[in-house]
Amino acid sequence: MNSSTAPTPDAPLVQLLTPTGQRVTDPHVAFDGDRSEIEALYRDLVMTRRVDTEAYALQRHGELGLWPPALGQEAAQVGSARALRAHDFAFPTYRDHGVAWCRGVDPSLLLGIFRGSDLGGWDPADHGIALPNIIIGAQTLHATGYAMGLALEGLVGSGDPDRDSAVIAYFGDGATSQGDVSEALDWAAVHQSPVVFFCENNQYAISVPVASQTRVPIVQRAAGFGLPGVRVDGNDVLACLAVTRAALQRARDGEGPTLIEAVTYRMGAHTTSDDPSRYRDASEVDAWQAKDPLERVRLLLVAEGTSDDFFADLAADADALGVHLRAACQQIPEPDLAELFDHVFVESTVENRQQQAEHVAWRDAMEGSVVAS
Repeated sequence: MNSSTAPTPDAPLVQLLTPTGQRVTDPHVAFDGDRSEIEALYRDLVMTRRVDTEAYALQRHGELGLWPPALGQEAAQVGSARALRAHDFAFPTYRDHGVAWCRGVDPSLLLGIFRGSDLGGWDPADHGIALPNIIIGAQTLHATGYAMGLALEGLVGSGDPDRDSAVIAYFGDGATSQGDVSEALDWAAVHQSPVVFFCENNQYAISVPVASQTRVPIVQRAAGFGLPGVRVDGNDVLACLAVTRAALQRARDGEGPTLIEAVTYRMGAHTTSDDPSRYRDASEVDAWQAKDPLERVRLLLVAEGTSDDFFADLAADADALGVHLRAACQQIPEPDLAELFDHVFVESTVENRQQQAEHVAWRDAMEGSVVAS
């Protein structure tokens, strides 16, 4: 077998809810919430998927320049984000729409980023979540620095649940090949910083399968940095919540960082400019479709007696969210590409101003020709 396609060895996987909706136990962690909490998690999953599908459709209609689908990764995002407390802080990737949803960010604010009209329309301090990071892996350094600051300010290990705080850094399997991530893991381990590194292993770094990225499961890298690692079923929202909740509490208690590898799958394309059929088989997608993170929760709720009214009301709420997103997108102005030149340098250069002037002249000429025609 070619080394680039050799599979990585298996590793224990924490699972609390099977793909068929059956509750199972794990010797190390447990989900102790009642049915109402599971219903709330299911609502988050459904609404996150609706944000994703609406934004995807908006991009296909030419309203967004790009969109990175999160289809299939909802449980990893929702489960981990719901483990956060109000005073914790999250550093997301550009794909973590479910994390933004759970932190109370109006999802319409995500649209402006991918329309190219703004850099994000919320104050991170208001929601406990940074703006999405496009630079692969860089947010892990930001998260580690923020966590070190929490320790320096005495916001860790005091035993006061209203004061002690933790940080979570999201990244994909491809980002583990970036030096930034290794540096962040090393610094966090050495300084015992209160940060949880949450890797959403969706099996592909754009078109590169995880077997071509690492010879061992990503979670095994934790031992090399001297910190604990946990591998969890990333399509199991209950397991993701329980595992992340434990890791965050460990961080708040001053016991240092944890690496979580959530094994999930990117059902859609890397972004709307990608064609995944060029590098993966339909049979592979079908196999993961059977592990859908929403369907397993729906099956559980039906078995436990959740009413039809709950599902009908949720469907209506999802439809209303779709209407909101479409209307909000229509209110976002067209991006002015001339403004890009204002953010290249702290102090603009002669060459930069000349290029900006050339662009403005071209833009005005094009607009004039359209009006004339």
